[in-house]
Amino acid sequence: MTPIENTEDRYGVVAIMLHWSMALLMIGLAALGLYMVTLPDAGFDTKKITLILYHKELGLLAFVLFALRLSWRVTQVIPKLADHLPEWQMIAARFVHLCFYGLMFALPMSGWLMSSAAGIPVSFLGLFTLPDLIHRNDHLFALFIDIHKWLGYALVPLLALHMGAALRHHIVYKDDTLRKMLP
Repeated sequence: MTPIENTEDRYGVVAIMLHWSMALLMIGLAALGLYMVTLPDAGFDTKKITLILYHKELGLLAFVLFALRLSWRVTQVIPKLADHLPEWQMIAARFVHLCFYGLMFALPMSGWLMSSAAGIPVSFLGLFTLPDLIHRNDHLFALFIDIHKWLGYALVPLLALHMGAALRHHIVYKDDTLRKMLP
């Protein structure tokens, strides 16, 4: 049975649930974002607007889960990396995780700032509306569109690298790296 808290050898139930829910959410948000930008802006089709609203609300959910995940992470022991890894791979693994944490913060924040600059309210799952972080500003709106887009583009190869490394550990090295994150 998997413990609730992390140990030196594996992640606990809470960390595992937060990891996989964030993974699915981030992959879904990236896929939705990439699809949305292919849709036309003009016309009476409300499909793109509806998808943008879903993207924003799920992005805020990701932000809340990020805050929970970060809070859990700083209060828990981090399981050891595989002993056989060269030092550069250990550094790369930690760096990729830091990049994920940076993106899990920066993507929802840039989206919220983008909506604020556009003067478009941001709702959290229909429960309440968040305050604007900045005043309406078309120049900043365009800037935050670019920032959000490029952060999203940075997320995609990082996800592929992370998944590829986990599978390599599981298939090639046959170590416990992936199993530590499974229930």
